[in-house]
Order: sequence, then structure tokens, then C-alpha cells
Amino acid sequence: MIKMSTKGRYGTRLMLQLAHHYGDKGQAVILRSVAENETISIRYLEQIIIPLKVSKLVKSIRGAGGGYSLARPPDQIKISEILHTLEGSCCLVECIEDEDFCPRKPYCATFEIWNKATQLLKGYFDNLTLQDVVEIDRKKKKAKPK
Repeated sequence: MIKMSTKGRYGTRLMLQLAHHYGDKGQAVILRSVAENETISIRYLEQIIIPLKVSKLVKSIRGAGGGYSLARPPDQIKISEILHTLEGSCCLVECIEDEDFCPRKPYCATFEIWNKATQLLKGYFDNLTLQDVVEIDRKKKKAKPK
């Protein structure tokens, strides 16, 4: 079974929290608040936020009222960007992107299966924005029993 690591899953949840606060008069979100809301270790979030900053998906705000915010509007951040930053390549098998990984590639029937599945997966994440996930989250919260 192919699984995404907690880094990708938790990083997407972190970005969703930041997206919910985007445009709140420049209000930054502190990681402690995200950790509490998402029940994720603050230490783990501190590790996850670094590559997101390096990739310019988030920015840090210093001083009183400081914390983190999205570097761009949620509708301009693709889920594929978040996952690529945190997980690396989205290929199901190594031979898709590494030409030299397997000498069987030119005549391997299963390569075609993995290649097509990888393209479908990449296409899905390329067409899904953080704003789309915000909308999904809002619908889910409305449906949640109180």
C-alpha cells in the first residue's frame, strides 16, 4: 500500500488552518494554536513549517501578534505544491522519474500502469487548491453533529 507520511498530511492540515485565517487583517497564526486545534505536536509543526517557509508558501511575522500566514491567497496555492514541498515527488514508483532506475522500462507493461496512475494522482493534486480544501472543510463542519 502506498501511503503519504504524516509530514504531508499534517502539513496540509497546518496550511488549512492558515488558509482559514488568511485575510484576517494580517492576523498571523501561532503554531501552538494549530497544534491544539489539530492535536499535532508543536515540535513536529515547527519542523514542518521550515520547508513551507523555504518554498515561500508561508511567511513568518515577528513581534507581538506574530506567527505564520500564507504567502499567497489560498486559491493560488495548489495542494501539489504543499505535498511536493513536504513529501517530494508524487510518483508511485521510482522508474517514473528516474530514467536509469530500471533497464526494463522500455518493454515493461507495468510501467504503463504506474505511469498512468501517477499522472492521474498528480493531475488531481495540481487541480486542487487550498481554497478548495477550505470549502470542503466548511461543508464538513456544517454537517458535523453538535
